[in-house]
Amino acid sequence: MYPLKFEKVLKEKIWGGREFEAVWGIPLPEGKTFGESWEVSAHLNGPSIVSEGPWAGQALPQVLRREGARFLGRVNFQKFGTTFPLLIKYLDIHDKLSIQVHPDNAYALEHEGEFGKSECWYILKASPDARLILGMAAGVTREDFAWRSKQGRWEGLFNEVKVTTGDFIHIVPGTVHATLSGSVLLCEIQQNSDTTYRIYDFDRLENGVKRPLHLDNALEVIRFAEQPRVTHAASRTRQAYDGAVVEPLVADEHYTIDRLDINGTWKEPAEDRFKVLSIVEGGGAVVHAGKAWLLNEGETWFLPANLEVVLQGELSLLRSTV
Repeated sequence: MYPLKFEKVLKEKIWGGREFEAVWGIPLPEGKTFGESWEVSAHLNGPSIVSEGPWAGQALPQVLRREGARFLGRVNFQKFGTTFPLLIKYLDIHDKLSIQVHPDNAYALEHEGEFGKSECWYILKASPDARLILGMAAGVTREDFAWRSKQGRWEGLFNEVKVTTGDFIHIVPGTVHATLSGSVLLCEIQQNSDTTYRIYDFDRLENGVKRPLHLDNALEVIRFAEQPRVTHAASRTRQAYDGAVVEPLVADEHYTIDRLDINGTWKEPAEDRFKVLSIVEGGGAVVHAGKAWLLNEGETWFLPANLEVVLQGELSLLRSTV
């Protein structure tokens, strides 16, 4: 076992931009916009491929089937088997992200044959005019929404929120969300699912036609009383340790996510569960068994279960696990 990095799976999107190239130097084909970079994925729509080391060229699902509990950790393997529980992405949203909602596990497993989609957004970069839709406006009922959506009368239905760099947003299933104005670059940690029910797409055309909507499904899964769950950097608790400051972001049945600001040397202990490290600022190295791998901003590293590493440098990262 060793620290793994995967090849990025880039997704061209109508609402995307070219920030992956501008910010992190990732070469992109000319004349195209990219909205997603799938960093750690075992989903059929974009499985990750190990980029270096003894397992180079192997897909994450292949490694998981072979290594099992040694890779995920014993408890996670008992719970998820060979289905990897998370999907880690970077998103570059330069145009409006469609108004959408995701189902929970019960609905998605029955209707889509995969996990539901609880997700979190960590805002890496937001323009001054960045605004999101998060949840329904106060007083909007299911009946209001059903009637007005069929009429295409969207004004006043949704709760609008201004966001800034460093905000953390927990989007639980059933929460309507979208981007309204400005641009955002973010890291998304979510359940291993690619199910989205599109409510409204601002009448955009893709290849000359409007993208399909899923209003019937959306009506069945929207939680009309769900309030936005946004935390700002200045209001979150932080705990200083030797070598790092740790900032808990969320801990629930789907994932545990912390931000770590490392200055010098930080020992990441061996635990019986995998960890994903998303490097959001700075750089350094990860050291294991006498070997060092360079860490750069915009990269994502996977630590198999029971792997002890030392992180060195001046960097900030998101640590995700289950």
